[in-house]
Amino acid sequence: MKQYDVIIIGKGPAGISAALYCARAGLRTLVLGKDFGALERAEQISNYYGLERPLSGAELAERGVRQAQSAGADVRSEEVVSVEWLDGFTVRTAQGGEYAAPAALLAAGKVRKAPDIPGLEAFRGKGVSFCAVCDGFLYRGKPVAVLGSGEYAAEEASVLLRFTDRVTVFPNGPLTAKMPEDCAVAEGRVTGIEGGARVERITAESGSHDVSAVFVAVGIAGAADFAQKLGVLTGENGSIVTDAALRTNVPGLFAAGDCTGGYAQVAVAAAQGALAAKGIIPFVRKESAKA
Repeated sequence: MKQYDVIIIGKGPAGISAALYCARAGLRTLVLGKDFGALERAEQISNYYGLERPLSGAELAERGVRQAQSAGADVRSEEVVSVEWLDGFTVRTAQGGEYAAPAALLAAGKVRKAPDIPGLEAFRGKGVSFCAVCDGFLYRGKPVAVLGSGEYAAEEASVLLRFTDRVTVFPNGPLTAKMPEDCAVAEGRVTGIEGGARVERITAESGSHDVSAVFVAVGIAGAADFAQKLGVLTGENGSIVTDAALRTNVPGLFAAGDCTGGYAQVAVAAAQGALAAKGIIPFVRKESAKA
């Protein structure tokens, strides 16, 4: 396991801005992210300080990465699938990376929207879960479903296999990652989640499947997903709650950018990244002094 001073999850403007400040302060800084998030999809950025001409979001993001790298940050294109906290943070990626640090920054963008499947919202908290680490033990030995097709779904399925050998993955389309061998994979689109007081079955084009729970793991895990697993406080809209210094309620864990809510602009995200770094740097130095 490779050791760093701070691990930043997210390669958008908040994460890269924080990385720039942390690296320049001499911290061993790692940035992880599969892509550049919402910024990458922006066709043109023309209202950001210092731009003489408009840039595409992808070009601005790539410039930011090169700037952070020139300052000494290690920036890797890896999809984070697991973040654990116990006397520091351990982060694992779909590419097999395993990294540790005393401090971490969640800067992986906004909350993912749940798929529009009949019954999903109605059974949220009644068998529909978004966290295998949090709720998997409740379904020991019981049949459960994982809704998703990618690396995040594969990670959630792996976690659930610790509690039950009756795990079925519902990709709701083509698989985009290899699932654990001990999982079943259902074919066809999911058509609904049904039950009485709690989830009792999930229906798909391939038929009806009796399950006690459905774990939603669609797409790439975002900051809110990791926040929930770590016990981080979130607001009503799923945004991560921080103090004025962008600290969460978990020691050593900070959050910045769109995942904290507010005005979704590059300038705001970059500013929050810098402010988070201002708190991360003394925290890491204090932890290092204890060692």
